[in-house]
Amino acid sequence: MFEWFSNNLISIFTVVVIAYFIISILVYFIQDYFLFHPEKLSPEFEFQYNNLDFDEHNIEIKEGVTLSVLRFKAKNPVGVLLYLKGNSRSIKGWGKFAIDFVSYNYDVIMVDYRGFGKSTGRRSQQGIKNDLQIIYDKIKMQVDEKFIIIYGRSLGSGFATKLASTNQPRMLILDAPYYSLAKITSKYLPFLPMTYLLKFPIPTYKWIKYVKCPIHIIHGTKDRLIPFESSIKLSHLNPTNAKLYPIIGGGHNNLHIFEPYHEILGKIIGGKNYKDFNTTNSSINFKKPKKKKFFKRFLK
Repeated sequence: MFEWFSNNLISIFTVVVIAYFIISILVYFIQDYFLFHPEKLSPEFEFQYNNLDFDEHNIEIKEGVTLSVLRFKAKNPVGVLLYLKGNSRSIKGWGKFAIDFVSYNYDVIMVDYRGFGKSTGRRSQQGIKNDLQIIYDKIKMQVDEKFIIIYGRSLGSGFATKLASTNQPRMLILDAPYYSLAKITSKYLPFLPMTYLLKFPIPTYKWIKYVKCPIHIIHGTKDRLIPFESSIKLSHLNPTNAKLYPIIGGGHNNLHIFEPYHEILGKIIGGKNYKDFNTTNSSINFKKPKKKKFFKRFLK
């Protein structure tokens, strides 16, 4: 009896171990599908923004890697804001948010990561870090660093923090940042060693310690994707430079529809020139389109 039980226990353990390794291998190879949701654009696609003046650039990083970049132009620029977006869509959709910074006389640079929009090349954490440093260096050739602001939104917050940690920009603004991407994914797969499986661990918590410029962290208190607590923890890692701004009731994708978000931006970026918030020159009216219900979508 004991021998039968022992043999079955060993068999079950073997199956569990094999299943564990198979799941780990699958997560390693298909993680890009879950982490990134790019919108790809044809080389002939023409960007259009009725209320913004902009020009388009395609910057060749190396053979096989070209980045699609938009520069939104202010009439009398006082500096440049490098906007690093989240993990979805392309700068086609993100470009509308440039108005929030152009209205304070900042030119805005938006970059599509490799594989997004018109950008080409195979994604890797080191590759994206190198790409963004090259873009930053090109900005530095035209503008002194004391006039450069780095803004990182969601996925872009980690890369923005890394960029700020190895350069000397005027300030770093983090919108819904994560402690580390490994920490976020571990919440959904707690039984897997995500720190070792992730190709993009993006340890914001390590990089933020080396940022010497002012750090402004903006986060919604009801963010279900990246908990507000992650920003609290990040702010404690660099208490001398970091300041946290909670947006009460804000989620992950809707901070721009909250007036406090725009008031905070105005005070951070506008400084002495900040005036009472004006909804006309902002993205507050841009709302994410609602998904059509199944039957309406197919019966239309």
